[in-house]
Amino acid sequence: AGAGLQTDDAIGSVRAPVRPPRTTGPRLALLDPAGEVSARFSLDRGDAVVGRGDADIRLEDVYLSPLHARLELRADQLWVRDLGSRNGTWTFIEEPACLADGDVILIGSQIIRFRRLGYPGPRAPDADATRRMGSVTPSADVAVLEQLRADASVRDRFHLSPARDVFIGRESGDWLFPYDQTMSGRHAEIRSQDADFFVRDCGSRNGVALAVRGERAVRTGQRVLVGDQILRIESVTT
Repeated sequence: AGAGLQTDDAIGSVRAPVRPPRTTGPRLALLDPAGEVSARFSLDRGDAVVGRGDADIRLEDVYLSPLHARLELRADQLWVRDLGSRNGTWTFIEEPACLADGDVILIGSQIIRFRRLGYPGPRAPDADATRRMGSVTPSADVAVLEQLRADASVRDRFHLSPARDVFIGRESGDWLFPYDQTMSGRHAEIRSQDADFFVRDCGSRNGVALAVRGERAVRTGQRVLVGDQILRIESVTT
Protein backbone atom coordinates (compact mmCIF):
# COMPACT_ATOMS: atom_id res chain seq x y z
CA ALA A 1 0.00 0.00 0.00
CA GLY A 2 1.13 3.54 -0.68
CA ALA A 3 2.19 5.88 2.04
CA GLY A 4 -0.68 7.40 3.97
CA LEU A 5 -3.27 4.83 2.81
CA GLN A 6 -4.53 1.98 4.99
CA THR A 7 -5.85 -1.34 3.65
CA ASP A 8 -8.50 -3.63 5.08
CA ASP A 9 -6.75 -7.02 5.17
CA ALA A 10 -10.09 -8.89 5.12
CA ILE A 11 -11.22 -7.57 1.75
CA GLY A 12 -8.12 -5.84 0.44
CA SER A 13 -9.90 -2.56 -0.28
CA VAL A 14 -8.53 0.94 0.23
CA ARG A 15 -10.26 3.14 2.77
CA ALA A 16 -10.66 6.70 1.57
CA PRO A 17 -9.79 9.36 4.13
CA VAL A 18 -12.81 10.90 5.83
CA ARG A 19 -13.24 14.55 4.83
CA PRO A 20 -15.40 17.05 6.73
CA PRO A 21 -18.43 18.30 4.80
CA ARG A 22 -17.69 21.35 2.68
CA THR A 23 -19.22 24.55 3.99
CA THR A 24 -19.68 27.86 2.24
CA GLY A 25 -20.39 31.33 3.50
CA PRO A 26 -23.34 33.59 2.76
CA ARG A 27 -24.47 33.82 -0.85
CA LEU A 28 -25.64 36.95 -2.63
CA ALA A 29 -27.39 37.56 -5.94
CA LEU A 30 -27.02 40.71 -8.02
CA LEU A 31 -30.37 41.71 -9.54
CA ASP A 32 -30.84 43.48 -12.86
CA PRO A 33 -33.45 46.26 -13.37
CA ALA A 34 -36.09 43.60 -14.13
CA GLY A 35 -35.39 41.83 -10.84
CA GLU A 36 -33.66 38.87 -12.50
CA VAL A 37 -30.39 37.44 -11.20
CA SER A 38 -27.43 38.66 -13.26
CA ALA A 39 -24.58 37.38 -11.04
CA ARG A 40 -24.00 35.42 -7.85
CA PHE A 41 -21.35 35.79 -5.16
CA SER A 42 -20.29 33.52 -2.30
CA LEU A 43 -18.70 34.94 0.85
CA ASP A 44 -16.56 31.86 1.53
CA ARG A 45 -14.34 33.87 3.86
CA GLY A 46 -17.38 35.06 5.82
CA ASP A 47 -17.04 38.70 4.87
CA ALA A 48 -16.64 40.89 1.79
CA VAL A 49 -16.35 44.55 0.85
CA VAL A 50 -18.54 45.83 -2.00
CA GLY A 51 -17.42 48.79 -4.07
CA ARG A 52 -16.24 50.31 -7.33
CA GLY A 53 -12.52 50.15 -6.50
CA ASP A 54 -10.28 47.52 -4.93
CA ALA A 55 -13.16 45.59 -3.36
CA ASP A 56 -13.94 41.89 -2.94
CA ILE A 57 -17.15 42.37 -4.93
CA ARG A 58 -16.30 44.97 -7.56
CA LEU A 59 -19.18 46.49 -9.51
CA GLU A 60 -19.06 49.10 -12.26
CA ASP A 61 -21.40 51.83 -11.02
CA VAL A 62 -20.72 55.56 -10.83
CA TYR A 63 -22.98 55.79 -7.75
CA LEU A 64 -20.80 53.33 -5.82
CA SER A 65 -17.92 54.54 -3.68
CA PRO A 66 -14.58 52.72 -4.16
CA LEU A 67 -15.12 50.92 -0.83
CA HIS A 68 -18.85 51.22 -0.24
CA ALA A 69 -20.13 48.61 2.23
CA ARG A 70 -19.02 45.55 4.16
CA LEU A 71 -20.97 42.33 4.67
CA GLU A 72 -19.82 40.17 7.58
CA LEU A 73 -21.02 36.90 9.09
CA ARG A 74 -20.85 36.72 12.88
CA ALA A 75 -22.42 33.95 14.98
CA ASP A 76 -24.64 32.82 12.08
CA GLN A 77 -25.97 36.36 11.58
CA LEU A 78 -25.11 38.45 8.52
CA TRP A 79 -24.45 42.15 9.10
CA VAL A 80 -24.09 45.01 6.64
CA ARG A 81 -22.12 48.17 7.43
CA ASP A 82 -21.79 51.32 5.36
CA LEU A 83 -18.14 52.37 4.94
CA GLY A 84 -18.78 56.10 4.76
CA SER A 85 -20.02 55.95 1.17
CA ARG A 86 -21.28 59.03 -0.63
CA ASN A 87 -24.73 57.63 -1.39
CA GLY A 88 -25.28 55.35 1.58
CA THR A 89 -26.19 51.70 1.98
CA TRP A 90 -29.86 50.77 2.21
CA THR A 91 -31.87 47.74 3.31
CA PHE A 92 -35.38 47.18 1.98
CA ILE A 93 -37.97 46.65 4.71
CA GLU A 94 -40.11 43.51 4.77
CA GLU A 95 -42.36 44.59 7.65
CA PRO A 96 -43.22 47.89 9.36
CA ALA A 97 -40.06 49.46 10.78
CA CYS A 98 -39.92 51.77 13.78
CA LEU A 99 -38.30 55.11 12.95
CA ALA A 100 -35.62 56.75 15.08
CA ASP A 101 -34.67 60.40 14.96
CA GLY A 102 -32.46 61.00 11.92
CA ASP A 103 -33.49 57.87 10.00
CA VAL A 104 -33.45 58.31 6.21
CA ILE A 105 -36.03 56.54 4.04
CA LEU A 106 -35.94 55.81 0.29
CA ILE A 107 -39.44 55.93 -1.23
CA GLY A 108 -39.36 55.72 -5.02
CA SER A 109 -36.53 58.13 -5.88
CA GLN A 110 -37.28 60.39 -2.92
CA ILE A 111 -34.89 60.57 0.01
CA ILE A 112 -36.91 61.41 3.12
CA ARG A 113 -35.43 62.12 6.55
CA PHE A 114 -37.43 61.57 9.76
CA ARG A 115 -36.82 64.07 12.56
CA ARG A 116 -38.26 64.22 16.07
CA LEU A 117 -39.46 67.61 17.26
CA GLY A 118 -40.55 66.70 20.78
CA TYR A 119 -43.74 67.77 22.49
CA PRO A 120 -44.15 71.54 22.93
CA GLY A 121 -44.18 72.80 26.49
CA PRO A 122 -46.72 75.27 27.91
CA ARG A 123 -46.27 78.86 26.74
CA ALA A 124 -45.91 81.50 29.41
CA PRO A 125 -48.74 84.05 29.34
CA ASP A 126 -47.94 87.48 27.92
CA ALA A 127 -47.58 90.32 30.39
CA ASP A 128 -50.78 92.05 29.24
CA ALA A 129 -52.80 88.78 29.07
CA THR A 130 -53.44 89.14 25.31
CA ARG A 131 -53.98 85.77 23.67
CA ARG A 132 -51.94 84.87 20.57
CA MET A 133 -53.61 83.89 17.31
CA GLY A 134 -52.37 80.96 15.24
CA SER A 135 -53.32 78.39 12.64
CA VAL A 136 -55.78 75.69 13.62
CA THR A 137 -53.96 72.35 13.62
CA PRO A 138 -55.25 68.85 14.44
CA SER A 139 -52.75 68.46 17.31
CA ALA A 140 -49.16 69.25 18.19
CA ASP A 141 -46.49 68.55 15.57
CA VAL A 142 -44.08 66.10 17.18
CA ALA A 143 -42.07 64.97 14.14
CA VAL A 144 -41.35 66.02 10.58
CA LEU A 145 -40.51 64.34 7.28
CA GLU A 146 -37.93 66.22 5.20
CA GLN A 147 -37.48 65.75 1.45
CA LEU A 148 -33.74 65.97 0.77
CA ARG A 149 -31.97 67.20 -2.35
CA ALA A 150 -28.78 65.56 -3.65
CA ASP A 151 -26.71 68.01 -1.57
CA ALA A 152 -28.69 67.01 1.58
CA SER A 153 -30.47 70.38 1.78
CA VAL A 154 -34.19 70.30 2.59
CA ARG A 155 -36.60 70.97 -0.28
CA ASP A 156 -39.96 70.30 1.41
CA ARG A 157 -41.38 69.21 4.77
CA PHE A 158 -44.41 67.31 6.02
CA HIS A 159 -45.25 67.57 9.72
CA LEU A 160 -46.47 64.62 11.77
CA SER A 161 -48.75 64.65 14.78
CA PRO A 162 -49.80 61.88 17.20
CA ALA A 163 -52.54 59.47 16.12
CA ARG A 164 -52.28 60.61 12.50
CA ASP A 165 -51.28 58.21 9.71
CA VAL A 166 -49.77 59.65 6.53
CA PHE A 167 -49.75 58.01 3.10
CA ILE A 168 -47.08 58.87 0.52
CA GLY A 169 -47.45 58.17 -3.18
CA ARG A 170 -47.43 59.39 -6.75
CA GLU A 171 -51.22 59.56 -7.20
CA SER A 172 -52.98 58.84 -3.90
CA GLY A 173 -52.21 59.90 -0.36
CA ASP A 174 -51.40 62.85 1.87
CA TRP A 175 -47.96 63.73 0.44
CA LEU A 176 -47.80 63.32 -3.33
CA PHE A 177 -44.89 63.21 -5.79
CA PRO A 178 -46.61 63.11 -9.21
CA TYR A 179 -43.30 63.64 -11.04
CA ASP A 180 -41.61 60.52 -9.58
CA GLN A 181 -42.20 57.65 -11.99
CA THR A 182 -40.38 55.19 -9.71
CA MET A 183 -42.99 55.72 -7.00
CA SER A 184 -46.20 53.69 -6.90
CA GLY A 185 -49.61 55.37 -6.79
CA ARG A 186 -49.82 54.72 -3.05
CA HIS A 187 -46.34 53.70 -2.02
CA ALA A 188 -45.75 53.96 1.74
CA GLU A 189 -47.42 54.78 5.03
CA ILE A 190 -46.02 56.57 8.06
CA ARG A 191 -48.08 55.20 10.94
CA SER A 192 -48.38 56.70 14.42
CA GLN A 193 -48.48 54.10 17.18
CA ASP A 194 -48.33 55.19 20.81
CA ALA A 195 -45.29 57.48 20.99
CA ASP A 196 -43.58 55.95 17.94
CA PHE A 197 -43.80 56.26 14.17
CA PHE A 198 -43.47 53.31 11.80
CA VAL A 199 -42.87 53.18 8.05
CA ARG A 200 -44.77 50.53 6.07
CA ASP A 201 -44.52 49.48 2.43
CA CYS A 202 -47.99 49.56 0.85
CA GLY A 203 -47.16 46.82 -1.67
CA SER A 204 -45.20 49.18 -3.90
CA ARG A 205 -43.39 48.11 -7.05
CA ASN A 206 -39.92 49.25 -5.96
CA GLY A 207 -40.12 48.85 -2.19
CA VAL A 208 -39.16 51.05 0.75
CA ALA A 209 -35.60 51.13 2.09
CA LEU A 210 -33.88 52.50 5.18
CA ALA A 211 -30.34 53.87 5.19
CA VAL A 212 -27.95 51.81 7.31
CA ARG A 213 -26.64 53.69 10.34
CA GLY A 214 -23.74 51.87 11.95
CA GLU A 215 -24.53 48.28 11.02
CA ARG A 216 -27.73 46.35 10.49
CA ALA A 217 -28.62 42.66 10.52
CA VAL A 218 -29.97 41.24 7.25
CA ARG A 219 -31.63 37.92 6.59
CA THR A 220 -32.26 35.52 3.75
CA GLY A 221 -34.40 37.06 1.02
CA GLN A 222 -33.75 40.65 2.07
CA ARG A 223 -32.46 43.15 -0.49
CA VAL A 224 -29.61 45.61 -0.02
CA LEU A 225 -29.09 48.70 -2.20
CA VAL A 226 -25.53 49.93 -2.80
CA GLY A 227 -25.15 52.70 -5.35
CA ASP A 228 -27.58 51.75 -8.11
CA GLN A 229 -27.12 48.01 -7.52
CA ILE A 230 -29.47 45.68 -5.65
CA LEU A 231 -28.06 42.63 -3.89
CA ARG A 232 -30.39 39.95 -2.54
CA ILE A 233 -29.33 37.69 0.33
CA GLU A 234 -29.75 34.16 -1.06
CA SER A 235 -28.56 32.35 2.07
CA VAL A 236 -26.75 33.23 5.28
CA THR A 237 -25.24 29.84 6.19
CA THR A 238 -25.19 26.40 4.60
